[in-house]
Amino acid sequence: MLRLEQLSKTFDGREGRVEAVRDVSLTVKAGEIYGIIGASGAGKSTLVRCINLLERPEQGSVWMDDIELTALGEQQLRQVRRGIGMIFQHFNLMASRTVLDNVLLPLRDAALPRPQAADKARSLLKLVGLSDKEAAYPSQLSGGQKQRVAIARALANDPKLLLCDEATSALDPQTTLSILALLKQLNEQLGLTIVLITHEMAVIKEICHRVAVMEDGRVVEQGDVYGVFAHPREHVTRRFIDTASPLQKIYRLLAADSPILRLQKGEQLLRLKFHRQSAAQPYISDISRRFHLDMNIIFGDIDILQDAPLGSLVVIVRGQPEDVARATDYLRQSDVDVEVMKRA
Repeated sequence: MLRLEQLSKTFDGREGRVEAVRDVSLTVKAGEIYGIIGASGAGKSTLVRCINLLERPEQGSVWMDDIELTALGEQQLRQVRRGIGMIFQHFNLMASRTVLDNVLLPLRDAALPRPQAADKARSLLKLVGLSDKEAAYPSQLSGGQKQRVAIARALANDPKLLLCDEATSALDPQTTLSILALLKQLNEQLGLTIVLITHEMAVIKEICHRVAVMEDGRVVEQGDVYGVFAHPREHVTRRFIDTASPLQKIYRLLAADSPILRLQKGEQLLRLKFHRQSAAQPYISDISRRFHLDMNIIFGDIDILQDAPLGSLVVIVRGQPEDVARATDYLRQSDVDVEVMKRA
């Protein structure tokens, strides 16, 4: 559906040339939701603007359905862009126009009579759950409703690809979940391919099939969401994953030398990560009996990603050092990741 090959984009900044995107290559399959995550300044918003050539890369190529967009002239590019919708963090609605007229805007150049265009706009408002708001103005809408109007407008030309640039960043958590649920519904119902730019791993976790992690203009890690969450390779990826998990609180408690995590002599603080089938096994009771250990669960968390469980436990283990070592070897051989967080 979409292929980026060795894209690079630079800007002139106050301190000289800024390499916003550096040698980025990735492929998005038809019908998937592909997430691109990075901190502020990582280059993700520039990258998404290179996809529809609102920003032209100095190097590399953009392919959509085997058409090289970077080789097209402006007139041909305008035609191809009709197949690409885009929504933004701040909605970009026209305040002086009604909800219906905002959705009609992209249809001005279409060969549709006004009554048919209005019917189409109303069907899109029904699709996003705003049939009763067609005569309202943006100032009368909540943030979530404004984004739904923006989504309806982006769908007006029946795009194959929807680009979402921080589309939920201005919304509260509950509204964010409702917009993500709508995007997932559109993906499944319309077969819409979605590229989603965000700085929140919780957004990636909620609806994406695959993810690319950006840092300093580069894609440093990419893969299916479960694989990246279960086995992150890069420090920046692990940092993002921790922000989407209550486990980050454990690290704060450790740094503060909290009494909750203080160990007695001979004890160890372990973090155990369970994948797929291993998440369903009674390993705590098993290794307690098998290796004669006492185990105190301090923290537990489990997620369902792509219909598969991914869980973490933080435990204090007490026992003979050789028994603890044998237990950790046993867990690792059983596809359980073991991290020794602290020893006494």
